[in-house]
Amino acid sequence: MKANLSLGKISNIKIQIHWTFFFLIVWIVFEEINRGGNTESMLFNIALVFAVFLCVVLHELGHALTAKRFGIATKKITLLPIGGVASLDKIPENPKQELQVAIAGPLVNVIIAIFLYYIIPIKDIIDKNFTETLEYLASFSLQNFLLFLFIVNIAMFVFNLIPAFPMDGGRIFRALLALKTNRVKATQIATHVGQFIAVLFLLIGLLFNPFLIFIALIIFLGAYGENKYVQSMGLLKDHKVNEAMLKNITKIHPENTINDVVEVLLTGSETNFVVVNNSGTIEGLLYHEDIIKNSKNRNLLVKEIMNTSYKSLDFNSDLSSVFILTTSEKRPFFPVMENDKLAGAIDLNNLNEFIMLQAKLTY
Repeated sequence: MKANLSLGKISNIKIQIHWTFFFLIVWIVFEEINRGGNTESMLFNIALVFAVFLCVVLHELGHALTAKRFGIATKKITLLPIGGVASLDKIPENPKQELQVAIAGPLVNVIIAIFLYYIIPIKDIIDKNFTETLEYLASFSLQNFLLFLFIVNIAMFVFNLIPAFPMDGGRIFRALLALKTNRVKATQIATHVGQFIAVLFLLIGLLFNPFLIFIALIIFLGAYGENKYVQSMGLLKDHKVNEAMLKNITKIHPENTINDVVEVLLTGSETNFVVVNNSGTIEGLLYHEDIIKNSKNRNLLVKEIMNTSYKSLDFNSDLSSVFILTTSEKRPFFPVMENDKLAGAIDLNNLNEFIMLQAKLTY
């Protein structure tokens, strides 16, 4: 089963719905049946959910299209039951650029809210007494539909401005701090503030609303993850691939059998291998999972299961850019080339060890 359902592309950005999104629709239907709702109320609420998620797509497009102005691509926007995620290739390190990208999403919600404000008789609703307001909100009219959409966009704007990762407010706060200090320190401050907010949400959630406990967890983990990522990027800055790569790697021949590879696997610490022919040219890569999957067939040749589609890295590539690459690849193992010759290999384990050593030397 595919995890995401593709809805098409906007400005070359894939729009996808995660399959768990449909649990939200099922939950709405179940709740309506449980409380004795009719078909009209059920369709009204389902339509409202889709309208809200259209606003979420527009919100994420605000981020994506602003990032595009700074040469940063967005591969996809994924809709989840709890909101949307724009998969930007990277977050701008320039604080002014990050500020613009981060604030673009909430501003889209403001624009939608302003547009709805002028087509909904807000003043008439405000002038109603409490009983009349309740009766109005219980109806399934178009105006009522747009009113709820107006309220949701205001709520999205306010919620996203909370100065805590992973919300936009956390990035806005970090960008403003980074105008006065370095990015690593700005992230640390924003992380501490975000985690303090998470604790407040947790306490309020324990007393009043359990849903806030879930929000607290997202904020706390989001802040921790962002801080760790930025610290890692800071420690890798100005360092090159040749400083962290594996140099004494075992080269596997395409005509070797799986039995040969298993012996190397069991007697050493390497798990992935570069496949090289007699002239020293790379033929492909042999990954650990493929070795294990085919380990019963010991006479199988390496060339039959090796991966011939791979990325190689230059000896003098920046480690920070390689770190971004390794965290986005399903199989983060790359041969390293120096003057068109194989010089070694690097993977995420190497990078993490290098980061830990640099952290000891720096802090």
